[in-house]
Amino acid sequence: MSASAPARAGGRVAEAEHVPQPPRRPGRALGGGVLLLIAALMLPLSLTAVWARSELTDTDRYVSAVAPLAANPAVQDAIVDDVTDGVMAHIRLDGLLKAIPRAERPALRQRFTRGIREFVDKQVRQVVTGRAFPTVWSGVHRNAHQALDGTLTASGNAPVTLDLTPIIERVKHQVATNGLGIDVARRVPRMGTEIVLLQSPDVPRARTAYQAVRVAALLMPPAAALCLLAGLLLARRRRRALICTGLGCAAATASLAAALVLVRTRAVDALPAVVSRPAAEAFADALTGSLRTAVWLLLGAALLTVALAAAGPPAVRALMATAAHREGGRPERSEHG
Repeated sequence: MSASAPARAGGRVAEAEHVPQPPRRPGRALGGGVLLLIAALMLPLSLTAVWARSELTDTDRYVSAVAPLAANPAVQDAIVDDVTDGVMAHIRLDGLLKAIPRAERPALRQRFTRGIREFVDKQVRQVVTGRAFPTVWSGVHRNAHQALDGTLTASGNAPVTLDLTPIIERVKHQVATNGLGIDVARRVPRMGTEIVLLQSPDVPRARTAYQAVRVAALLMPPAAALCLLAGLLLARRRRRALICTGLGCAAATASLAAALVLVRTRAVDALPAVVSRPAAEAFADALTGSLRTAVWLLLGAALLTVALAAAGPPAVRALMATAAHREGGRPERSEHG
């Protein structure tokens, strides 16, 4: 044993002195943690803002989302009921009942009304289930979305409606082709029926929300990315910070998914009783379909990030090698191999 080597009792060599560690900066670590927490919360919110902006401003995207509803049985039933009600509102039987004794008119009116309604209902259903209806359906919604976008971007408080006149015009043509329905078609005026989508008193609040969504969709995604990058740069233990951020993002995304279910349920329950619940649920699912898909993708990406960060660099290398094999590539061999 060297004379210069310090020894302990029992002949064991004393441990080397610890290498001095750099001083800790709790403020920097705390700032990084706060930024990562903000990023984890902003990522799902940014996703929601981008989805809302695209649904409100992109007419083609909206029409593409609601186009499959033309073949939805619940939506078809709701349209048949609404259009039939709109046609029956213009049917007058007074002229037909003039020759009937007054005492017999109520019973005959009820029978005539029921028979005419069944006839009109059948004709409307033939139109709604016909091959040309999807084109009419898309046109109706395209006009409604353009009216909504114009109302939210301009001044004024005009209500936004879903005009079913094109459907009623096709129904009138369908009815007029039947000898029994010529008189019925002639009694229906040019104007059709409308479904109010946004009442006049609600327009100012909707316009404020619309402007907020547009601004949020532009600012929140880059802000979330900057917070994530800055938080990881400030973190002392970046691997652990990445795991915590992924878990936080997954929790926030799961909360968003639960909130979507809750909002959908409350929104449908708040509709008037005359609105078909199955049709309203189908509409809600169609409009939020892309958002729900994006939410699940974000949740999966967050959990995958947590798994890879927890497994360490070997797992990342293995994943990259697997991806390279799937793309048809081969891992490069070492020059010394």
